[in-house]
Amino acid sequence: MRDPYLVLGVKRDAGAEEIKRAFRKLAKTWHPDRNSGDPKAKERFAEINAAYEILGDAARRRQFDRGEIDAEGKPRATFHPGFDPASQGMAGGFRFDFGADASPGGRPDPRDIFSDLFRRFEAGGADPRAGAGPRPGGAAGGRSAIPPGEDIELEAAVPLETIAQGGTVRLTLPDLRMLEVKVPAGAANGATMRLRGQGQPSPFGGPNGDALVTIRYQRHPRFTLDGADLRISVPVPLREAILGGSVRVPTLAGEVEVTVPPWTSGGKALRLRGKGLPLKERTGDLFVTLDIDLGPNDPEIEGFFRRRRG
Repeated sequence: MRDPYLVLGVKRDAGAEEIKRAFRKLAKTWHPDRNSGDPKAKERFAEINAAYEILGDAARRRQFDRGEIDAEGKPRATFHPGFDPASQGMAGGFRFDFGADASPGGRPDPRDIFSDLFRRFEAGGADPRAGAGPRPGGAAGGRSAIPPGEDIELEAAVPLETIAQGGTVRLTLPDLRMLEVKVPAGAANGATMRLRGQGQPSPFGGPNGDALVTIRYQRHPRFTLDGADLRISVPVPLREAILGGSVRVPTLAGEVEVTVPPWTSGGKALRLRGKGLPLKERTGDLFVTLDIDLGPNDPEIEGFFRRRRG
């Protein structure tokens, strides 16, 4: 295979982003799907991918630049400076006992040296005394150097009831696919969830990108959000405000009955602990503001206050 720098058309000091851009451009140009009539496109596309597997991986690129691996990713034979492998019966730092196989005159046949050396490399590494090296043509750690598809970014409007109890919301992706997203209880407003493989497909045959879903609290028709706390106003009949009684108060988990003390003034706030949002830092409370509701006209009550005023 040719020098990967020549294959991608970049200089040896090119940065990682420049190399990636060059690869993307060439891969799109030579993709077999776009060149069905060109029998050489597949070969050219494979060469481009192989070049990027070396230059797109920082560790393998350093190995190639130092001459430790060749353009196919295979380890190279190396000789120490000032060392004559022919005179020492050595090749690439390995000692061979040639014995009866040595050439006439006691000097080993160089062809035998390198044939044996290459067999050792093909067996899995540059040095048989060390562990197996990287596989030819593969990126470090077994990962493919082919870039994945693009990520997509979405926002999900989540009802406060779902934030309080957990649940799912439905999203429409840019390609019109419907997706159900599981939202855990107590998810923070503005938090982003990563959905693996739900993004754009890779034009180079790599894995799909991801979908990045940002949670946004949906405005509630009755509750006002204050951090982890919730606030709501409920009407209290005049009779209960004077004599005491109870009112039904909505919460995110359903209605509860709340006791109203006698002679309760309008605007008084009652605190229901733990009825707010269960966020990570704390579980909020529900503050209930009592609004006095005079109700329909009551002649008896009206007469009573007229007499007191007179």
